[in-house]
Amino acid sequence: MMNTLLKVSGLSYRYPRRGLVLDNVDFHLNSGERVALTGANGAGKTTLLHLLVGLKKAKSGEIFAFGEVRKDEKSFVDVRARAGFLFQDPDDQLFCPTVIEDVAFGPLNLGKSRAEALQIASDTLASLGMAGFEERITHQLSGGEKRMITLAAVLAMEPEVLLLDEPSNALDTKARQHLIDTLKTLPQAMIIISHDADFLEQLATREVRLEEAKLIAVAGADKGTEPPIEIVPEIVSKRAVEQIPENESA
Repeated sequence: MMNTLLKVSGLSYRYPRRGLVLDNVDFHLNSGERVALTGANGAGKTTLLHLLVGLKKAKSGEIFAFGEVRKDEKSFVDVRARAGFLFQDPDDQLFCPTVIEDVAFGPLNLGKSRAEALQIASDTLASLGMAGFEERITHQLSGGEKRMITLAAVLAMEPEVLLLDEPSNALDTKARQHLIDTLKTLPQAMIIISHDADFLEQLATREVRLEEAKLIAVAGADKGTEPPIEIVPEIVSKRAVEQIPENESA
Protein backbone atom coordinates (compact mmCIF):
# COMPACT_ATOMS: atom_id res chain seq x y z
CA MET A 1 0.00 0.00 0.00
CA MET A 2 1.43 3.35 -1.08
CA ASN A 3 1.57 6.26 1.32
CA THR A 4 1.17 9.88 0.16
CA LEU A 5 4.22 11.75 1.46
CA LEU A 6 3.76 15.14 -0.19
CA LYS A 7 0.64 16.70 -1.69
CA VAL A 8 -0.29 20.18 -2.87
CA SER A 9 -3.71 21.47 -3.84
CA GLY A 10 -4.46 24.71 -5.68
CA LEU A 11 -0.90 25.97 -5.19
CA SER A 12 -0.04 29.33 -6.75
CA TYR A 13 3.05 31.52 -6.70
CA ARG A 14 3.89 34.83 -8.35
CA TYR A 15 7.17 36.75 -8.57
CA PRO A 16 6.97 40.56 -8.61
CA ARG A 17 8.75 40.86 -11.98
CA ARG A 18 8.33 37.41 -13.55
CA GLY A 19 4.64 37.18 -12.78
CA LEU A 20 2.72 33.95 -12.19
CA VAL A 21 4.87 30.80 -12.34
CA LEU A 22 2.50 28.37 -10.58
CA ASP A 23 -1.24 28.65 -11.13
CA ASN A 24 -3.59 26.42 -9.10
CA VAL A 25 -1.17 23.47 -9.19
CA ASP A 26 -2.11 20.03 -7.81
CA PHE A 27 0.56 17.40 -7.18
CA HIS A 28 1.30 14.37 -5.01
CA LEU A 29 4.30 12.16 -4.28
CA ASN A 30 3.75 8.64 -2.99
CA SER A 31 6.27 6.39 -1.26
CA GLY A 32 8.39 4.47 -3.75
CA GLU A 33 7.85 6.96 -6.59
CA ARG A 34 10.55 8.75 -8.54
CA VAL A 35 8.77 11.61 -10.27
CA ALA A 36 10.39 13.56 -13.10
CA LEU A 37 9.52 17.26 -12.94
CA THR A 38 10.22 18.78 -16.35
CA GLY A 39 9.61 22.08 -18.12
CA ALA A 40 11.43 24.96 -19.76
CA ASN A 41 13.97 27.10 -17.92
CA GLY A 42 12.12 29.55 -15.72
CA ALA A 43 8.93 27.46 -15.72
CA GLY A 44 8.83 27.29 -11.91
CA LYS A 45 10.26 23.84 -11.21
CA THR A 46 12.73 24.87 -8.52
CA THR A 47 10.13 27.25 -7.11
CA LEU A 48 7.79 24.28 -6.58
CA LEU A 49 10.46 22.38 -4.65
CA HIS A 50 11.16 25.44 -2.51
CA LEU A 51 7.46 25.75 -1.71
CA LEU A 52 7.24 22.08 -0.73
CA VAL A 53 9.80 22.57 2.05
CA GLY A 54 8.80 26.10 3.05
CA LEU A 55 11.75 27.99 1.58
CA LYS A 56 9.17 30.17 -0.16
CA LYS A 57 5.63 30.97 0.95
CA ALA A 58 2.76 30.11 -1.38
CA LYS A 59 0.38 32.90 -2.36
CA SER A 60 -2.54 30.46 -2.20
CA GLY A 61 -3.21 26.74 -1.91
CA GLU A 62 -2.51 23.97 0.57
CA ILE A 63 0.64 21.94 1.24
CA PHE A 64 0.25 18.54 2.91
CA ALA A 65 3.48 16.88 3.99
CA PHE A 66 4.09 13.72 6.01
CA GLY A 67 0.57 13.52 7.36
CA GLU A 68 -0.03 17.18 8.19
CA VAL A 69 -1.06 20.44 6.54
CA ARG A 70 1.90 22.84 6.62
CA LYS A 71 1.30 26.58 6.81
CA ASP A 72 3.92 28.40 8.87
CA GLU A 73 7.70 28.29 9.29
CA LYS A 74 7.48 26.25 12.48
CA SER A 75 5.59 23.46 10.73
CA PHE A 76 8.00 23.44 7.78
CA VAL A 77 11.02 22.84 10.04
CA ASP A 78 9.79 19.26 10.38
CA VAL A 79 9.35 18.96 6.61
CA ARG A 80 12.94 20.05 6.02
CA ALA A 81 13.94 17.44 8.59
CA ARG A 82 12.39 14.73 6.41
CA ALA A 83 13.05 15.88 2.84
CA GLY A 84 16.64 15.93 1.62
CA PHE A 85 17.25 18.76 -0.86
CA LEU A 86 20.08 18.33 -3.37
CA PHE A 87 20.75 21.79 -4.82
CA GLN A 88 21.60 22.36 -8.46
CA ASP A 89 25.09 23.66 -7.64
CA PRO A 90 27.03 21.39 -5.23
CA ASP A 91 29.06 24.40 -4.05
CA ASP A 92 25.88 25.74 -2.41
CA GLN A 93 25.94 22.74 -0.06
CA LEU A 94 29.63 22.22 0.59
CA PHE A 95 31.04 24.75 3.02
CA CYS A 96 33.28 22.78 5.44
CA PRO A 97 37.03 22.36 4.91
CA THR A 98 36.96 18.58 4.45
CA VAL A 99 34.57 15.97 3.08
CA ILE A 100 34.05 14.21 6.41
CA GLU A 101 33.09 17.46 8.10
CA ASP A 102 30.54 18.26 5.40
CA VAL A 103 28.91 14.83 5.59
CA ALA A 104 28.93 14.82 9.42
CA PHE A 105 27.40 18.29 9.63
CA GLY A 106 23.79 17.09 9.40
CA PRO A 107 24.01 14.25 11.94
CA LEU A 108 25.68 16.64 14.38
CA ASN A 109 22.75 19.01 14.00
CA LEU A 110 20.39 16.12 14.65
CA GLY A 111 21.99 15.76 18.08
CA LYS A 112 24.46 12.97 17.41
CA SER A 113 27.73 13.01 19.29
CA ARG A 114 30.83 13.87 17.28
CA ALA A 115 31.95 10.25 17.33
CA GLU A 116 28.53 9.06 16.16
CA ALA A 117 28.33 11.71 13.44
CA LEU A 118 31.78 10.85 12.09
CA GLN A 119 30.91 7.15 12.02
CA ILE A 120 27.65 7.83 10.18
CA ALA A 121 29.52 10.04 7.71
CA SER A 122 32.18 7.38 7.10
CA ASP A 123 29.57 4.65 6.63
CA THR A 124 27.56 6.80 4.22
CA LEU A 125 30.60 7.64 2.13
CA ALA A 126 31.53 3.95 1.98
CA SER A 127 27.99 3.02 0.88
CA LEU A 128 28.34 5.40 -2.08
CA GLY A 129 31.77 4.13 -3.08
CA MET A 130 33.48 7.24 -1.68
CA ALA A 131 35.56 5.63 1.07
CA GLY A 132 38.96 7.29 1.25
CA PHE A 133 37.57 10.76 0.55
CA GLU A 134 37.12 11.64 4.23
CA GLU A 135 40.08 14.02 4.50
CA ARG A 136 39.90 15.42 0.96
CA ILE A 137 39.50 19.19 0.59
CA THR A 138 35.99 19.76 -0.75
CA HIS A 139 36.75 22.73 -3.02
CA GLN A 140 39.46 20.68 -4.76
CA LEU A 141 37.08 17.89 -5.82
CA SER A 142 35.83 17.36 -9.38
CA GLY A 143 32.23 18.16 -10.28
CA GLY A 144 31.22 14.50 -10.13
CA GLU A 145 32.94 14.01 -6.79
CA LYS A 146 31.26 17.09 -5.34
CA ARG A 147 27.87 15.80 -6.48
CA MET A 148 28.42 12.46 -4.73
CA ILE A 149 29.60 14.19 -1.55
CA THR A 150 26.50 16.40 -1.46
CA LEU A 151 24.38 13.28 -1.90
CA ALA A 152 26.26 11.66 0.97
CA ALA A 153 25.65 14.73 3.14
CA VAL A 154 21.92 14.45 2.49
CA LEU A 155 21.74 10.67 2.93
CA ALA A 156 23.68 10.79 6.20
CA MET A 157 20.44 11.97 7.84
CA GLU A 158 18.33 9.21 6.22
CA PRO A 159 15.61 11.34 4.58
CA GLU A 160 12.23 9.98 3.59
CA VAL A 161 12.11 12.02 0.38
CA LEU A 162 14.82 13.31 -1.97
CA LEU A 163 14.33 16.55 -3.91
CA LEU A 164 16.92 16.59 -6.68
CA ASP A 165 17.45 19.81 -8.65
CA GLU A 166 19.37 19.10 -11.89
CA PRO A 167 21.48 16.38 -10.23
CA SER A 168 23.30 15.41 -13.45
CA ASN A 169 24.16 18.99 -14.40
CA ALA A 170 27.78 19.38 -15.63
CA LEU A 171 28.69 15.73 -14.93
CA ASP A 172 30.80 13.76 -17.40
CA THR A 173 29.49 10.45 -18.77
CA LYS A 174 31.15 8.27 -16.13
CA ALA A 175 30.12 10.44 -13.17
CA ARG A 176 26.59 10.75 -14.54
CA GLN A 177 26.15 6.98 -14.84
CA HIS A 178 27.61 6.47 -11.37
CA LEU A 179 24.99 8.86 -10.01
CA ILE A 180 22.18 7.09 -11.90
CA ASP A 181 23.29 3.67 -10.64
CA THR A 182 23.50 5.00 -7.09
CA LEU A 183 20.06 6.64 -7.16
CA LYS A 184 18.52 3.43 -8.50
CA THR A 185 19.58 1.60 -5.34
CA LEU A 186 18.06 4.13 -2.92
CA PRO A 187 14.67 3.47 -1.30
CA GLN A 188 13.61 7.12 -0.94
CA ALA A 189 10.77 8.65 -2.93
CA MET A 190 12.16 11.33 -5.26
CA ILE A 191 11.21 14.40 -7.25
CA ILE A 192 13.82 14.91 -9.97
CA ILE A 193 14.22 18.13 -11.94
CA SER A 194 16.23 17.54 -15.09
CA HIS A 195 16.51 18.40 -18.79
CA ASP A 196 18.42 15.13 -19.35
CA ALA A 197 15.89 12.83 -21.04
CA ASP A 198 18.03 9.70 -20.78
CA PHE A 199 18.78 10.38 -17.11
CA LEU A 200 15.04 10.56 -16.41
CA GLU A 201 14.29 7.56 -18.61
CA GLN A 202 16.56 5.42 -16.43
CA LEU A 203 15.17 6.68 -13.12
CA ALA A 204 11.66 8.13 -13.24
CA THR A 205 8.51 6.12 -12.56
CA ARG A 206 6.31 8.93 -13.93
CA GLU A 207 6.63 12.45 -15.31
CA VAL A 208 4.85 15.75 -14.78
CA ARG A 209 5.58 18.91 -16.76
CA LEU A 210 5.20 22.58 -15.93
CA GLU A 211 3.84 24.60 -18.85
CA GLU A 212 2.49 28.14 -18.62
CA ALA A 213 2.22 27.86 -14.82
CA LYS A 214 0.17 24.64 -15.02
CA LEU A 215 1.34 21.14 -14.00
CA ILE A 216 0.48 18.50 -16.58
CA ALA A 217 0.83 14.72 -16.30
CA VAL A 218 2.86 13.34 -19.22
CA ALA A 219 0.99 10.47 -20.88
CA GLY A 220 2.75 7.12 -21.03
CA ALA A 221 5.37 8.05 -18.43
CA ASP A 222 3.97 5.98 -15.55
CA LYS A 223 6.24 2.96 -14.98
CA GLY A 224 4.85 1.88 -11.62
CA THR A 225 6.42 2.26 -8.18
CA GLU A 226 8.42 0.35 -5.66
CA PRO A 227 6.90 -0.78 -2.32
CA PRO A 228 6.93 1.71 0.58
CA ILE A 229 9.64 1.70 3.22
CA GLU A 230 10.21 3.02 6.70
CA ILE A 231 12.85 5.75 6.99
CA VAL A 232 14.17 8.28 9.52
CA PRO A 233 14.17 12.14 9.24
CA GLU A 234 16.91 14.50 8.02
CA ILE A 235 17.55 18.22 7.98
CA VAL A 236 18.53 20.85 5.45
CA SER A 237 21.59 22.86 6.35
CA LYS A 238 20.57 26.31 7.58
CA ARG A 239 23.54 27.85 5.85
CA ALA A 240 22.64 26.22 2.54
CA VAL A 241 19.05 27.45 2.86
CA GLU A 242 20.26 31.00 3.42
CA GLN A 243 22.16 30.90 0.13
CA ILE A 244 19.06 30.35 -2.04
CA PRO A 245 18.28 33.52 -4.05
CA GLU A 246 14.72 34.74 -4.51
CA ASN A 247 15.11 35.11 -8.26
CA GLU A 248 16.23 31.59 -9.16
CA SER A 249 16.03 30.68 -12.83
CA ALA A 250 14.10 27.43 -12.59
